[in-house]
Amino acid sequence: MIDKEDLLNNKDFYKSFKSGEDLTSFFKQMHKRAVEHMLEAELDAHLDNEKHEKTKEGNYRNGHGAKKIKSSFGETEIKVPRDRSGSFEPVLVPKRHNIIDGLENIIISFYAKGMSVSDIEEQIREMYDFDVSTSTISRITNAVSSEIVAWQNRPLDDLYLIVWMDGIVFKVRENSKVINKTIYLAVGLNREGKKEVLGMWLGRNESSSFWMSVLTDLKARGVEDILITATDNLNGFTQTIRSIFPQSQTQICVVHQIRNACKYVVWKDRKEFSADMKNIYIAPNKDAAKAALDDFATKWESKYLYAIQSWRNNWDELTVFFDFPIEIRKIIYTTNLIENLNGKIRKYTKNKMSFPTDDAVLKSVFLAIREATKKWTMPIRDWGIVLNQFIIIFEKRLKL
Repeated sequence: MIDKEDLLNNKDFYKSFKSGEDLTSFFKQMHKRAVEHMLEAELDAHLDNEKHEKTKEGNYRNGHGAKKIKSSFGETEIKVPRDRSGSFEPVLVPKRHNIIDGLENIIISFYAKGMSVSDIEEQIREMYDFDVSTSTISRITNAVSSEIVAWQNRPLDDLYLIVWMDGIVFKVRENSKVINKTIYLAVGLNREGKKEVLGMWLGRNESSSFWMSVLTDLKARGVEDILITATDNLNGFTQTIRSIFPQSQTQICVVHQIRNACKYVVWKDRKEFSADMKNIYIAPNKDAAKAALDDFATKWESKYLYAIQSWRNNWDELTVFFDFPIEIRKIIYTTNLIENLNGKIRKYTKNKMSFPTDDAVLKSVFLAIREATKKWTMPIRDWGIVLNQFIIIFEKRLKL
């Protein structure tokens, strides 16, 4: 048997190639031979015997057929082994299919990055010098729908330390009109310190009533407890969370609060207004934050009553993070983590002005999530410290 490492380290082997075209041609031939040998091995396994020997049922090899396949190496004609009874169903290159998995993954990756079917068709033509029909591309991307169903209904852990929740709005066609619909997202921090998208749900404009159905779904899939939830300041959201997870502590995103408070501040006041407001959320503790709010109100309440009232009306949920050590505060006082994910989803879907169906937006967002979370393989920063703090604070609820 040839040792692959010896071949890869063989300088004489590489000297046999005179140009990049020679190397590309070699890889194309090697890929063709590899596919043919793998198909032969598949038929061996199907017949459960050596070449040219009949099976107990009388089935045996019956020559080869020619088939053109398309892969990232281009278009190639291969020999496909046949059996006498016609019962052989190749897995590598299924019957009535001519595209190798590697190319299918490339097509799905293009789709995830927001490319239209016609754009993908043109890109494949430019890259590999062959055509893939729009119907084939649609078939490949449509296969994602079954993946979404399995992913959206997978079992979840019984406990998450933190769950961040937010919505992202898309334009979707419905009954000949283009309307706004919201993809609801929930991202959990599990016992291993890793982030995990728990699911996505499509509904009309963001509302606490729809979030109740989201939370109910999480519970139905196995979530029994959430230690801390981080949300925007949607009216009624905290009460909705407590109706499903009564022990969860809810932190309203401070960044959302800052944006809302500044919404009606005139431009010439905004810099000074924001600097004064910052003293509230950078305070060392809740008492100091309350004193900073009082000072802020004394200076600005007569001019911007709404902004002051929004802080006071949401004070308990805005200041939950003060109950925790610095390392945990940094993680929960904003929903930046999920907003960063939203930003990446927007990046991948920016080419779509609107989506023709609900299924189309769900496919695009699912594939964007899959691309955006590929690097979510490591625990969050300072995980050892954060975990120990959670264990001390929630010793009765957090069991490793």
